[in-house]
Amino acid sequence: MYLSNWFVFCGVALLVTFTPGPGVLLAISNSLTIGPWRSMISSLGNMVGLFIVSGVTMAGMGVVLATSAIAFTALKLSGAAYLIYLGIKQWRSKASLFSDTQSQASSLSGWRLFCQGLTVALTNPKAILFFAALFPQFIKQDAPVLTQFTVLTTTFAACALISHAFYVLLARSLKSQFANPRRMQLFNYVSGGLFVVLGLSLLRLRNKTA
Repeated sequence: MYLSNWFVFCGVALLVTFTPGPGVLLAISNSLTIGPWRSMISSLGNMVGLFIVSGVTMAGMGVVLATSAIAFTALKLSGAAYLIYLGIKQWRSKASLFSDTQSQASSLSGWRLFCQGLTVALTNPKAILFFAALFPQFIKQDAPVLTQFTVLTTTFAACALISHAFYVLLARSLKSQFANPRRMQLFNYVSGGLFVVLGLSLLRLRNKTA
């Protein structure tokens, strides 16, 4: 692809990835409860999930979701259910920044954190429809499609990782603001509520056949 097209795609990818969504919210939440470095494990899982979503889109799942009401609804419900589950779990959390960070970190294995980010990416039908709608705008038909898909996916995943790191560091710098247990509990309520809202927003998502 042309370098100018790639720069335009970078701009779009940065704009999309820096807009707070489930992945960003999960990174911020984990950053305040288990620390910034371990929270990035879930972001790596999210990054791998984006590669899988991109591959699924390339295999034609974007078309399937756009034309099959059953497949679209199934993925939509699973994604909404997982986000609502995360929201309820966050809402009920009693985690405080005064508690022992190491004991909190040990209660969540790296694999579990990785799977959190992976699941958030894989159960979001918006991601597949987004890739299906966006990628064709930047792909040249007279050039190797696989190579272009790899470049675009890697670029988008890198932008997502950068945005997560930014929000994680921002949350880290504001950690002192949550030193008060009441403020931390308020954060749990707000972030938990946002997860639920994001989950409910998926239920309102419609495909072309709806």
